[in-house]
Amino acid sequence: MLKKFFSNNEDKAEMSFFDHLEDLRWHLVRSALALVAFSIFGFVYTKEILDNVIFGPTNANFPSYIALCKLGHWIGMGDKLCITPVKVQFLNYKMVGQIMLQFKLAFIIGFICAFPYIFWEFWRFVKPALKEKELKGARGAIFWVSFQFFLGICFAYFLMAPFTINFLASYTVTDKALNQFFIDDYFDLMSQIVLGMGILFELPILVFFLTKLGILTPDFLRAYRRHAIVVILILAAIITPPDLVDQLIVFTPLYLLYEISIFISKKALRDREAKQQKKEVEEWS
Repeated sequence: MLKKFFSNNEDKAEMSFFDHLEDLRWHLVRSALALVAFSIFGFVYTKEILDNVIFGPTNANFPSYIALCKLGHWIGMGDKLCITPVKVQFLNYKMVGQIMLQFKLAFIIGFICAFPYIFWEFWRFVKPALKEKELKGARGAIFWVSFQFFLGICFAYFLMAPFTINFLASYTVTDKALNQFFIDDYFDLMSQIVLGMGILFELPILVFFLTKLGILTPDFLRAYRRHAIVVILILAAIITPPDLVDQLIVFTPLYLLYEISIFISKKALRDREAKQQKKEVEEWS
């Protein structure tokens, strides 16, 4: 069993359907074990993670606030980029609310930390089905997928989350209503922003493979560039206060991500066309 658990299965491409299912089961088991291991860490250190990480954007000493304030002074804008976080009161309205929060936190931490390993297990499963040329084109996939995922998480946590939380916490339509928030709502919002941007930052990787498969082209991305700019501007306007500088801070990385995707699609298309021409020459020779 141990041999099967750690087997590399070099002959996967020739296995039967049920053998593939069995192999997939072991990949899922190992991924689940990694998820559980990191989730235990998140469960044990829930208080520290909540106080210092999850509730970080509500603290005045949050690194982004300090860095933006220093940047504003350095470029001669004074205190314009300095952010004073809104004082937020959190409420728990369920008997099992806090313990369920602990389990949700543990799962999110486990998934984020185990993501590179989970993708590695997925890559090991699909790798034998790829041809040698496809493997060369996908070289470094584990690194780049993991890098983009964590880059998106950092962008969301240090930029998007602080702006979004402060804007929503300070937004009022009447002074007679006091803003108090359920802790579950805050945690769910943070999770959606962070994980959502982590997945969104996989766009260049997704564009690369879709172009390789002939589903997407750089011309299509260029044609819808204006639409993408409008969507990104709306997104930046929603999650930031009505200040041009703050909106540009959020808009710029997202727009650059789209332009990088166009460049990657162009390169992938060029490589695919070159391979097709080479194949045609080999067939006629």
